[in-house]
Amino acid sequence: MKLHGIVALSLPVVLAASFVSAQTLVEHPEKLTYAPLTYTPPSAKDHRVVLSNGIVAYVIEDRALPLINIQATVRAGAWLEPVGKEGLARLTGSQMRAGGTKSLTAEQFDERADFLAAQIGSSMGDTSAGASLNCLADNLDDSLKLFIEMLREPRFQEDRLKLAKDQILQDMKKRNDESEGIEAREFSVLLYGEQHLSNRFSTEASINSITSADLKAFHDMYYYPKNMILAVSGAFTKAEMVKKLEAAFANWPSPSRVVGLIPPGIKPAPPGFYRINKDVNQGRVSVGIPSVLRTSPDIYALEVMNEILGGSGFTARITKRVRSDEGLAYSAGSGIGFGTYFPGRFRASFQSKSSTVAYALQLVFEEIKKIRETPVSDEELLTIKNSLIQTFPSSFESKAQQAGVFASDEYTKRDPLFWSTYRDRIQAVTAADIQRVAKTYLVPEKMITLVVGNQAEIAKGDGKHDVTVDKLAGGKVTELPLRDPMTMKPMVK
Repeated sequence: MKLHGIVALSLPVVLAASFVSAQTLVEHPEKLTYAPLTYTPPSAKDHRVVLSNGIVAYVIEDRALPLINIQATVRAGAWLEPVGKEGLARLTGSQMRAGGTKSLTAEQFDERADFLAAQIGSSMGDTSAGASLNCLADNLDDSLKLFIEMLREPRFQEDRLKLAKDQILQDMKKRNDESEGIEAREFSVLLYGEQHLSNRFSTEASINSITSADLKAFHDMYYYPKNMILAVSGAFTKAEMVKKLEAAFANWPSPSRVVGLIPPGIKPAPPGFYRINKDVNQGRVSVGIPSVLRTSPDIYALEVMNEILGGSGFTARITKRVRSDEGLAYSAGSGIGFGTYFPGRFRASFQSKSSTVAYALQLVFEEIKKIRETPVSDEELLTIKNSLIQTFPSSFESKAQQAGVFASDEYTKRDPLFWSTYRDRIQAVTAADIQRVAKTYLVPEKMITLVVGNQAEIAKGDGKHDVTVDKLAGGKVTELPLRDPMTMKPMVK
């Protein structure tokens, strides 16, 4: 019986294989042809709604699952913190969710959210704040009421605030434990400056000074309808959801004040080599330079250039040379960002055992020099452009993603033509464009190099190659001390 069953089940497969063989197989995979990929990104204006109280909302129906997703973006962030209150923004963001509301204790709020199977969150970063609701469509009314109460009337319960501050202070003590954290922190300071908003570190004193009254005042100053943008998707009709949002925010007035602008300036350290001593068996290296604002016409060529140089994984030049060919690092590559309010940054980085740090760094410099001086190959250019163009639709894969992109673009005032023209502008990038932007922006004499690790071991080299960090630096390396983790002031030996 089993044998007959197998034979019977196999016959359709054999027939199908014969049909495919006769109809579609070609002599070589390179001869396969495909219909061109056609995709039109969704239009933000089709989903944009302005509520009667001034809130801009992007509302998109999605009945794939019986769920509702709401994301609120608020124009607030760490750039608005008073001096001496560093950490206030993040505490405000986290304690809005953790600390209860006017009518509910923190414990009651947690219980109510659990009962409704509603996931509710809030947070605040350097340049924006956010809150989120994910709930069942059947529970929308009660869940939305809970969400709005958190946004409008947070309690900032004292015991929850104390717990959060204690956890921050405990984590603060670990700031110098991992070389990865040291490298990320100090490289940011080198590229943007000590006083830049992204480098205003909280301290033991600043955290201890923050009270629930501070949180309430900070919240009340920036959380109001006209200062919010909503991204809404899920199982509803658009008209029905707009009606519910109008009702939910109806009695929440907005003041006439306008939130100040995010400061645009940066103050990079002088170009050159910097090092920080940390007793670990591997060195971490970052090489970089501030890049451009996203309004620059060069962002497309810069993106393609970076993908070829170090951003596209195993096919990227730095990755292949340092990791695959030489086996000097598990992770090596580069990334580039384009700033919204201040310049982004280019960063090439790797981690290698102490003895091979200098040689790996030499290879990175060689690859930067090569992409500046020699046009990239047609194959590299075609591969990267096709990759960027063909993966473009993933930015709009779900309705929630679409609403989120539209809300983010509203918040940051992105050029409305960006998405509709992106692929054409990537396609137009030439090898000459890549060489031009590499020469313009990846200037070795203007770059900052940071080496974190056991400097005595790194200085020894690998014994095989006549290269050291000092030689690469021309003998000019600036020693940076570690910071006291609780005060963030340099520790003097």
